[in-house]
Amino acid sequence: MVPWRATLDGLVTEDVLDWYRRFAEGRPGAIVVEATGIRDIPSGPLLRIGHDRFVPGLRELADTVRAASDGQTKLLIQVIDFLSIRRRPPRERYLREFLELTTHHRQRLAERHPTLDVDDDDSLRNALCQCDDTALEDVLEPRELESLRMGHRERVTDTQLPHIQELPRVLPGLFAAAAVRARDAGFDGVELHYAHAYTMASFISRRNDRSDGYGGSLEDRARLPLEVIAAVRTRVGSEWTIGVRFLGDEGISGGSDLPEAVRFGELFAATGVDYLSISRGGKFEDARQPKEGSAAYPYTGKSGHLCMPSVFDEEPPFGANLFLAAEIRRAIRAAGHDTPVVTSGGINGFRMAERALSDGSADVIGAARQSLADPDWFLKIRNGLGASVARCLYTNYCEALDQQHRQVTCQLWDRLQLDSEDTKVSVDGHRRLIAPRGTWFPKHASRQR
Repeated sequence: MVPWRATLDGLVTEDVLDWYRRFAEGRPGAIVVEATGIRDIPSGPLLRIGHDRFVPGLRELADTVRAASDGQTKLLIQVIDFLSIRRRPPRERYLREFLELTTHHRQRLAERHPTLDVDDDDSLRNALCQCDDTALEDVLEPRELESLRMGHRERVTDTQLPHIQELPRVLPGLFAAAAVRARDAGFDGVELHYAHAYTMASFISRRNDRSDGYGGSLEDRARLPLEVIAAVRTRVGSEWTIGVRFLGDEGISGGSDLPEAVRFGELFAATGVDYLSISRGGKFEDARQPKEGSAAYPYTGKSGHLCMPSVFDEEPPFGANLFLAAEIRRAIRAAGHDTPVVTSGGINGFRMAERALSDGSADVIGAARQSLADPDWFLKIRNGLGASVARCLYTNYCEALDQQHRQVTCQLWDRLQLDSEDTKVSVDGHRRLIAPRGTWFPKHASRQR
Protein backbone atom coordinates (compact mmCIF):
# COMPACT_ATOMS: atom_id res chain seq x y z
CA MET A 1 0.00 0.00 0.00
CA VAL A 2 1.28 3.45 -0.90
CA PRO A 3 0.58 5.66 2.14
CA TRP A 4 1.99 8.93 0.66
CA ARG A 5 4.34 9.62 3.55
CA ALA A 6 7.69 10.05 1.77
CA THR A 7 9.17 13.44 0.93
CA LEU A 8 8.55 14.98 -2.48
CA ASP A 9 12.06 13.75 -3.32
CA GLY A 10 11.13 10.15 -2.45
CA LEU A 11 13.06 9.95 0.81
CA VAL A 12 12.08 8.06 3.95
CA THR A 13 10.52 10.28 6.61
CA GLU A 14 9.65 9.83 10.28
CA ASP A 15 6.06 9.23 9.16
CA VAL A 16 7.25 6.38 6.93
CA LEU A 17 9.17 4.88 9.85
CA ASP A 18 6.14 5.23 12.13
CA TRP A 19 3.91 3.56 9.52
CA TYR A 20 6.05 0.45 9.12
CA ARG A 21 6.99 0.31 12.81
CA ARG A 22 3.30 0.04 13.64
CA PHE A 23 2.81 -2.88 11.25
CA ALA A 24 5.96 -4.59 12.52
CA GLU A 25 4.69 -4.43 16.11
CA GLY A 26 1.96 -6.88 15.06
CA ARG A 27 4.65 -9.45 14.11
CA PRO A 28 3.49 -10.44 10.63
CA GLY A 29 5.63 -13.05 8.89
CA ALA A 30 6.73 -10.45 6.35
CA ILE A 31 6.10 -6.90 5.26
CA VAL A 32 6.40 -5.87 1.63
CA VAL A 33 7.19 -2.16 1.56
CA GLU A 34 5.06 -0.09 -0.78
CA ALA A 35 5.61 0.29 -4.54
CA THR A 36 8.98 2.07 -4.80
CA GLY A 37 10.25 3.76 -7.95
CA ILE A 38 13.45 2.46 -9.56
CA ARG A 39 14.19 5.67 -11.48
CA ASP A 40 15.68 8.86 -10.11
CA ILE A 41 12.86 11.05 -11.40
CA PRO A 42 10.28 13.30 -9.70
CA SER A 43 7.28 11.24 -8.61
CA GLY A 44 5.75 13.07 -5.66
CA PRO A 45 5.70 11.61 -2.13
CA LEU A 46 6.39 8.10 -3.40
CA LEU A 47 9.37 6.16 -2.05
CA ARG A 48 12.25 5.82 -4.49
CA ILE A 49 15.29 3.59 -4.79
CA GLY A 50 16.81 4.88 -8.04
CA HIS A 51 20.00 6.36 -6.54
CA ASP A 52 22.43 5.56 -3.75
CA ARG A 53 21.28 8.61 -1.78
CA PHE A 54 18.06 6.73 -0.95
CA VAL A 55 19.93 3.89 0.77
CA PRO A 56 20.52 5.50 4.21
CA GLY A 57 16.81 6.17 4.72
CA LEU A 58 15.87 2.71 3.50
CA ARG A 59 18.46 1.20 5.84
CA GLU A 60 16.85 3.06 8.75
CA LEU A 61 13.50 1.66 7.64
CA ALA A 62 14.85 -1.90 7.62
CA ASP A 63 16.41 -1.40 11.06
CA THR A 64 13.13 0.03 12.39
CA VAL A 65 11.09 -2.98 11.27
CA ARG A 66 13.67 -5.42 12.60
CA ALA A 67 13.69 -3.74 16.01
CA ALA A 68 9.92 -3.33 16.28
CA SER A 69 9.30 -6.99 15.43
CA ASP A 70 12.21 -8.28 17.52
CA GLY A 71 13.59 -9.76 14.33
CA GLN A 72 10.44 -11.83 13.70
CA THR A 73 9.27 -10.04 10.53
CA LYS A 74 11.04 -10.36 7.20
CA LEU A 75 11.18 -7.19 5.12
CA LEU A 76 10.97 -6.95 1.34
CA ILE A 77 10.55 -3.98 -0.93
CA GLN A 78 8.32 -3.80 -3.99
CA VAL A 79 10.05 -2.10 -6.93
CA ILE A 80 8.25 -0.54 -9.88
CA ASP A 81 8.72 1.31 -13.11
CA PHE A 82 5.98 3.48 -14.55
CA LEU A 83 5.49 5.57 -17.66
CA SER A 84 4.39 9.17 -17.92
CA ILE A 85 0.78 10.13 -17.33
CA ARG A 86 -0.59 13.67 -17.34
CA ARG A 87 -3.61 15.31 -15.84
CA ARG A 88 -6.74 15.77 -17.91
CA PRO A 89 -6.40 19.26 -19.46
CA PRO A 90 -9.11 21.88 -19.96
CA ARG A 91 -10.65 21.35 -23.39
CA GLU A 92 -9.65 24.66 -24.95
CA ARG A 93 -6.15 24.58 -23.55
CA TYR A 94 -5.55 21.14 -25.00
CA LEU A 95 -6.77 22.19 -28.44
CA ARG A 96 -4.84 25.48 -28.42
CA GLU A 97 -1.59 24.43 -26.71
CA PHE A 98 -1.08 20.69 -26.45
CA LEU A 99 -2.47 19.23 -29.66
CA GLU A 100 0.18 18.84 -32.36
CA LEU A 101 -1.43 19.86 -35.65
CA THR A 102 -1.04 17.41 -38.51
CA THR A 103 -2.07 17.00 -42.14
CA HIS A 104 -4.90 14.80 -40.91
CA HIS A 105 -6.43 17.68 -38.91
CA ARG A 106 -6.10 20.08 -41.83
CA GLN A 107 -7.78 17.68 -44.22
CA ARG A 108 -10.63 16.88 -41.87
CA LEU A 109 -11.34 20.52 -41.08
CA ALA A 110 -11.10 21.52 -44.75
CA GLU A 111 -13.86 19.02 -45.49
CA ARG A 112 -16.04 20.61 -42.82
CA HIS A 113 -15.11 24.24 -43.54
CA PRO A 114 -14.21 24.71 -47.24
CA THR A 115 -13.37 28.38 -46.74
CA LEU A 116 -11.06 27.80 -43.80
CA ASP A 117 -7.40 28.69 -44.30
CA VAL A 118 -5.98 25.38 -43.06
CA ASP A 119 -2.43 26.65 -43.43
CA ASP A 120 -3.04 29.21 -40.70
CA ASP A 121 -2.57 27.48 -37.34
CA ASP A 122 -4.52 30.07 -35.37
CA SER A 123 -7.52 29.72 -37.66
CA LEU A 124 -7.25 25.96 -37.44
CA ARG A 125 -7.20 25.96 -33.63
CA ASN A 126 -10.11 28.41 -33.52
CA ALA A 127 -12.10 26.00 -35.67
CA LEU A 128 -11.17 23.09 -33.43
CA CYS A 129 -12.37 24.96 -30.35
CA GLN A 130 -15.73 25.52 -32.03
CA CYS A 131 -16.20 21.82 -32.77
CA ASP A 132 -18.70 19.87 -30.70
CA ASP A 133 -17.84 16.43 -29.33
CA THR A 134 -19.14 14.62 -32.41
CA ALA A 135 -17.04 16.76 -34.72
CA LEU A 136 -13.93 16.29 -32.61
CA GLU A 137 -14.40 12.52 -32.79
CA ASP A 138 -14.17 12.86 -36.57
CA VAL A 139 -11.25 15.30 -36.62
CA LEU A 140 -8.98 13.93 -33.89
CA GLU A 141 -7.14 10.61 -33.84
CA PRO A 142 -8.19 8.08 -31.11
CA ARG A 143 -5.10 8.73 -28.97
CA GLU A 144 -5.63 12.48 -29.26
CA LEU A 145 -9.22 12.09 -28.10
CA GLU A 146 -8.00 10.04 -25.18
CA SER A 147 -5.44 12.69 -24.23
CA LEU A 148 -8.22 15.29 -24.30
CA ARG A 149 -10.70 13.27 -22.26
CA MET A 150 -8.42 11.33 -19.93
CA GLY A 151 -5.03 13.06 -20.00
CA HIS A 152 -2.03 11.91 -22.04
CA ARG A 153 -0.63 8.52 -21.09
CA GLU A 154 2.43 6.80 -22.52
CA ARG A 155 2.28 3.12 -23.50
CA VAL A 156 5.00 0.53 -23.95
CA THR A 157 3.83 0.29 -27.57
CA ASP A 158 4.76 3.92 -28.32
CA THR A 159 7.97 2.74 -29.92
CA GLN A 160 8.20 5.87 -32.07
CA LEU A 161 9.49 7.51 -28.87
CA PRO A 162 13.19 6.70 -28.29
CA HIS A 163 12.86 6.28 -24.52
CA ILE A 164 10.00 3.81 -25.02
CA GLN A 165 11.85 1.93 -27.74
CA GLU A 166 14.86 1.41 -25.48
CA LEU A 167 12.95 0.17 -22.40
CA PRO A 168 14.06 -3.45 -22.91
CA ARG A 169 17.67 -2.31 -22.94
CA VAL A 170 17.35 -0.06 -19.89
CA LEU A 171 14.98 -1.75 -17.45
CA PRO A 172 16.95 -4.89 -16.52
CA GLY A 173 19.83 -2.75 -15.27
CA LEU A 174 17.54 -0.36 -13.39
CA PHE A 175 15.74 -3.18 -11.60
CA ALA A 176 19.02 -4.93 -10.80
CA ALA A 177 20.58 -1.74 -9.39
CA ALA A 178 17.49 -1.16 -7.25
CA ALA A 179 17.70 -4.70 -5.88
CA VAL A 180 21.35 -4.23 -4.95
CA ARG A 181 20.46 -1.03 -3.06
CA ALA A 182 17.70 -2.88 -1.22
CA ARG A 183 20.11 -5.66 -0.26
CA ASP A 184 22.69 -3.11 0.88
CA ALA A 185 20.03 -1.35 2.95
CA GLY A 186 19.34 -4.55 4.88
CA PHE A 187 16.15 -5.78 3.26
CA ASP A 188 15.55 -9.52 3.11
CA GLY A 189 14.38 -9.47 -0.48
CA VAL A 190 12.82 -7.63 -3.37
CA GLU A 191 9.44 -8.00 -5.05
CA LEU A 192 9.47 -7.26 -8.78
CA HIS A 193 6.16 -5.57 -9.55
CA TYR A 194 4.82 -6.92 -12.83
CA ALA A 195 1.17 -6.14 -12.01
CA HIS A 196 -1.51 -3.48 -12.42
CA ALA A 197 -0.81 -0.31 -14.42
CA TYR A 198 2.99 -0.38 -14.26
CA THR A 199 5.45 -0.78 -17.12
CA MET A 200 6.26 -4.46 -16.68
CA ALA A 201 2.58 -5.41 -16.54
CA SER A 202 2.10 -3.63 -19.85
CA PHE A 203 4.86 -5.71 -21.44
CA ILE A 204 3.17 -8.90 -20.25
CA SER A 205 -0.28 -7.80 -21.42
CA ARG A 206 -1.91 -9.38 -24.45
CA ARG A 207 -2.45 -5.79 -25.62
CA ASN A 208 1.31 -5.42 -26.13
CA ASP A 209 1.84 -5.69 -29.88
CA ARG A 210 5.42 -4.41 -30.10
CA SER A 211 7.18 -5.82 -33.18
CA ASP A 212 10.75 -5.80 -31.82
CA GLY A 213 10.69 -9.18 -30.13
CA TYR A 214 9.19 -7.83 -26.91
CA GLY A 215 5.51 -8.00 -27.86
CA GLY A 216 3.00 -10.08 -29.74
CA SER A 217 3.31 -13.74 -28.79
CA LEU A 218 3.20 -14.80 -25.15
CA GLU A 219 6.83 -15.89 -25.31
CA ASP A 220 7.93 -12.51 -26.65
CA ARG A 221 5.86 -10.66 -24.04
CA ALA A 222 7.57 -12.73 -21.34
CA ARG A 223 11.02 -11.93 -22.71
CA LEU A 224 11.66 -8.66 -20.84
CA PRO A 225 10.22 -9.90 -17.50
CA LEU A 226 12.52 -12.92 -17.72
CA GLU A 227 15.50 -10.73 -18.61
CA VAL A 228 14.79 -8.53 -15.59
CA ILE A 229 14.66 -11.57 -13.29
CA ALA A 230 17.97 -12.82 -14.71
CA ALA A 231 19.65 -9.42 -14.32
CA VAL A 232 18.49 -9.09 -10.71
CA ARG A 233 19.58 -12.61 -9.80
CA THR A 234 23.00 -12.05 -11.35
CA ARG A 235 23.54 -8.94 -9.19
CA VAL A 236 22.18 -10.15 -5.83
CA GLY A 237 23.18 -13.81 -5.89
CA SER A 238 21.29 -17.02 -5.27
CA GLU A 239 20.69 -16.64 -1.52
CA TRP A 240 18.73 -13.39 -1.51
CA THR A 241 14.96 -13.44 -1.99
CA ILE A 242 13.39 -12.42 -5.29
CA GLY A 243 9.61 -12.46 -5.65
CA VAL A 244 7.39 -11.57 -8.60
CA ARG A 245 3.93 -10.04 -8.35
CA PHE A 246 1.81 -10.35 -11.47
CA LEU A 247 -1.80 -10.51 -12.58
CA GLY A 248 -3.90 -13.66 -12.64
CA ASP A 249 -6.31 -11.73 -14.86
CA GLU A 250 -6.08 -8.20 -16.27
CA GLY A 251 -9.86 -7.85 -16.25
CA ILE A 252 -9.95 -5.65 -19.36
CA SER A 253 -11.15 -6.19 -22.92
CA GLY A 254 -8.35 -7.74 -24.97
CA GLY A 255 -6.17 -8.23 -21.91
CA SER A 256 -4.43 -11.29 -20.53
CA ASP A 257 -6.57 -13.83 -18.69
CA LEU A 258 -6.04 -16.74 -16.32
CA PRO A 259 -4.81 -19.27 -18.93
CA GLU A 260 -2.07 -16.83 -19.93
CA ALA A 261 -1.27 -16.11 -16.28
CA VAL A 262 -0.80 -19.84 -15.72
CA ARG A 263 1.79 -19.92 -18.49
CA PHE A 264 3.57 -16.84 -17.14
CA GLY A 265 3.60 -18.45 -13.70
CA GLU A 266 5.28 -21.55 -15.14
CA LEU A 267 7.90 -19.42 -16.93
CA PHE A 268 8.66 -17.34 -13.83
CA ALA A 269 8.80 -20.37 -11.55
CA ALA A 270 11.25 -22.06 -13.91
CA THR A 271 13.75 -19.23 -13.29
CA GLY A 272 13.97 -20.16 -9.61
CA VAL A 273 12.33 -17.04 -8.17
CA ASP A 274 11.51 -17.48 -4.48
CA TYR A 275 7.77 -16.78 -4.69
CA LEU A 276 4.95 -15.65 -6.96
CA SER A 277 2.37 -13.15 -5.71
CA ILE A 278 -0.94 -13.06 -7.57
CA SER A 279 -3.13 -10.00 -8.03
CA ARG A 280 -5.89 -8.97 -10.42
CA GLY A 281 -6.95 -5.98 -12.52
CA GLY A 282 -6.07 -2.39 -11.65
CA LYS A 283 -5.61 -1.08 -15.19
CA PHE A 284 -5.79 2.33 -16.86
CA GLU A 285 -7.69 1.02 -19.88
CA ASP A 286 -11.08 1.05 -18.17
CA ALA A 287 -10.46 3.80 -15.62
CA ARG A 288 -13.18 6.34 -14.97
CA GLN A 289 -12.77 9.74 -16.65
CA PRO A 290 -10.99 12.06 -14.23
CA LYS A 291 -12.03 15.61 -13.50
CA GLU A 292 -10.16 18.37 -15.33
CA GLY A 293 -6.85 18.90 -13.60
CA SER A 294 -6.74 15.34 -12.24
CA ALA A 295 -5.01 12.26 -13.59
CA ALA A 296 -6.67 8.96 -14.46
CA TYR A 297 -6.57 6.44 -11.62
CA PRO A 298 -6.39 2.72 -12.49
CA TYR A 299 -8.61 1.49 -9.65
CA THR A 300 -11.81 3.28 -10.66
CA GLY A 301 -13.10 1.02 -13.44
CA LYS A 302 -14.20 -2.61 -13.52
CA SER A 303 -10.63 -3.90 -13.42
CA GLY A 304 -9.91 -1.67 -10.45
CA HIS A 305 -12.83 -3.13 -8.54
CA LEU A 306 -11.58 -6.61 -9.38
CA CYS A 307 -8.27 -5.62 -7.83
CA MET A 308 -9.78 -4.13 -4.67
CA PRO A 309 -13.36 -5.37 -4.41
CA SER A 310 -15.57 -3.58 -1.92
CA VAL A 311 -18.83 -4.18 -0.10
CA PHE A 312 -20.48 -1.84 -2.60
CA ASP A 313 -19.76 -4.15 -5.54
CA GLU A 314 -22.31 -6.66 -6.79
CA GLU A 315 -20.20 -9.61 -5.67
CA PRO A 316 -18.89 -9.97 -2.09
CA PRO A 317 -15.25 -8.90 -1.74
CA PHE A 318 -14.17 -11.72 0.55
CA GLY A 319 -11.57 -13.99 -1.00
CA ALA A 320 -12.70 -12.95 -4.47
CA ASN A 321 -9.33 -13.62 -6.09
CA LEU A 322 -8.38 -16.86 -4.35
CA PHE A 323 -9.20 -19.00 -7.38
CA LEU A 324 -6.52 -17.26 -9.48
CA ALA A 325 -3.68 -18.18 -7.14
CA ALA A 326 -5.09 -21.68 -6.73
CA GLU A 327 -5.09 -22.37 -10.46
CA ILE A 328 -1.60 -20.94 -10.98
CA ARG A 329 -0.28 -22.93 -8.01
CA ARG A 330 -1.76 -26.18 -9.36
CA ALA A 331 -0.16 -25.58 -12.74
CA ILE A 332 3.33 -24.84 -11.47
CA ARG A 333 3.17 -27.85 -9.13
CA ALA A 334 2.21 -30.00 -12.10
CA ALA A 335 5.20 -28.56 -13.95
CA GLY A 336 7.48 -29.73 -11.14
CA HIS A 337 8.07 -26.42 -9.33
CA ASP A 338 7.58 -25.92 -5.59
CA THR A 339 7.62 -22.10 -5.80
CA PRO A 340 5.47 -20.62 -2.99
CA VAL A 341 2.38 -18.75 -4.18
CA VAL A 342 1.00 -15.71 -2.36
CA THR A 343 -2.71 -14.96 -2.58
CA SER A 344 -4.42 -11.69 -1.69
CA GLY A 345 -7.63 -9.73 -2.17
CA GLY A 346 -10.30 -9.54 0.51
CA ILE A 347 -8.72 -12.00 2.97
CA ASN A 348 -10.77 -10.84 5.93
CA GLY A 349 -10.00 -13.24 8.73
CA PHE A 350 -8.18 -16.23 10.15
CA ARG A 351 -10.64 -18.91 9.00
CA MET A 352 -10.49 -17.84 5.36
CA ALA A 353 -6.71 -17.53 5.47
CA GLU A 354 -6.27 -20.94 7.10
CA ARG A 355 -8.67 -22.57 4.64
CA ALA A 356 -6.75 -21.17 1.68
CA LEU A 357 -3.55 -22.66 3.04
CA SER A 358 -5.02 -26.02 3.97
CA ASP A 359 -6.89 -26.61 0.71
CA GLY A 360 -3.85 -25.82 -1.42
CA SER A 361 -5.06 -22.52 -2.86
CA ALA A 362 -1.89 -20.74 -1.70
CA ASP A 363 1.21 -21.04 0.45
CA VAL A 364 1.26 -17.51 1.85
CA ILE A 365 -1.51 -15.04 2.68
CA GLY A 366 -1.18 -11.38 1.73
CA ALA A 367 -3.54 -9.03 3.57
CA ALA A 368 -3.21 -5.29 2.97
CA ARG A 369 -6.51 -3.67 3.91
CA GLN A 370 -7.12 -6.03 6.84
CA SER A 371 -3.65 -5.26 8.16
CA LEU A 372 -4.36 -1.54 7.85
CA ALA A 373 -7.61 -2.04 9.77
CA ASP A 374 -5.80 -3.83 12.60
CA PRO A 375 -1.99 -4.02 12.47
CA ASP A 376 -2.08 -6.37 15.47
CA TRP A 377 -4.37 -8.99 13.97
CA PHE A 378 -1.57 -11.50 13.41
CA LEU A 379 -0.46 -11.21 17.03
CA LYS A 380 -4.01 -11.32 18.38
CA ILE A 381 -4.78 -14.54 16.51
CA ARG A 382 -1.50 -16.12 17.57
CA ASN A 383 -2.34 -15.35 21.20
CA GLY A 384 -5.91 -16.64 21.01
CA LEU A 385 -7.49 -13.19 20.93
CA GLY A 386 -9.15 -13.48 17.54
CA ALA A 387 -12.44 -12.12 18.85
CA SER A 388 -10.76 -8.76 19.45
CA VAL A 389 -9.56 -8.34 15.86
CA ALA A 390 -10.90 -5.21 14.18
CA ARG A 391 -12.24 -6.39 10.84
CA CYS A 392 -11.84 -4.36 7.66
CA LEU A 393 -15.15 -2.99 6.39
CA TYR A 394 -14.01 -3.13 2.75
CA THR A 395 -15.54 0.24 1.90
CA ASN A 396 -12.26 1.29 0.24
CA TYR A 397 -12.13 4.44 2.34
CA CYS A 398 -8.35 4.03 2.32
CA GLU A 399 -8.26 3.61 -1.45
CA ALA A 400 -10.18 6.87 -1.90
CA LEU A 401 -7.48 8.69 0.08
CA ASP A 402 -4.80 7.05 -2.06
CA GLN A 403 -6.58 8.21 -5.22
CA GLN A 404 -6.23 11.81 -4.02
CA HIS A 405 -2.59 11.27 -2.96
CA ARG A 406 -3.59 12.04 0.62
CA GLN A 407 -1.99 10.30 3.60
CA VAL A 408 -3.72 6.93 3.81
CA THR A 409 -5.51 5.97 7.03
CA CYS A 410 -8.34 3.63 8.08
CA GLN A 411 -11.85 4.75 8.93
CA LEU A 412 -11.94 2.34 11.87
CA TRP A 413 -9.35 4.27 13.87
CA ASP A 414 -8.33 7.53 12.24
CA ARG A 415 -10.64 9.67 14.43
CA LEU A 416 -9.79 7.94 17.72
CA GLN A 417 -7.83 9.62 20.53
CA LEU A 418 -7.09 12.70 18.45
CA ASP A 419 -6.66 14.79 21.58
CA SER A 420 -3.81 12.63 22.89
CA GLU A 421 -0.49 14.46 23.10
CA ASP A 422 1.44 11.65 21.42
CA THR A 423 -0.94 11.27 18.48
CA LYS A 424 0.49 12.42 15.15
CA VAL A 425 -2.18 13.77 12.84
CA SER A 426 -2.49 14.10 9.08
CA VAL A 427 -1.68 17.23 7.12
CA ASP A 428 -5.39 18.11 7.06
CA GLY A 429 -5.36 17.95 10.88
CA HIS A 430 -8.41 15.70 11.15
CA ARG A 431 -7.01 12.15 11.16
CA ARG A 432 -4.48 10.20 13.20
CA LEU A 433 -1.75 8.67 11.04
CA ILE A 434 -1.36 5.22 12.63
CA ALA A 435 -3.61 2.84 14.55
CA PRO A 436 -3.72 3.26 18.35
CA ARG A 437 -1.72 0.87 20.49
CA GLY A 438 -3.07 -1.23 23.32
CA THR A 439 -6.80 -1.72 23.87
CA TRP A 440 -8.91 0.32 21.49
CA PHE A 441 -12.33 0.01 19.97
CA PRO A 442 -13.02 0.53 16.25
CA LYS A 443 -15.08 3.49 15.21
CA HIS A 444 -17.67 1.12 13.72
CA ALA A 445 -17.39 -1.64 16.32
CA SER A 446 -21.17 -2.07 16.44
CA ARG A 447 -21.15 -3.26 12.84
CA GLN A 448 -18.77 -6.11 13.60
CA ARG A 449 -20.70 -7.92 16.33
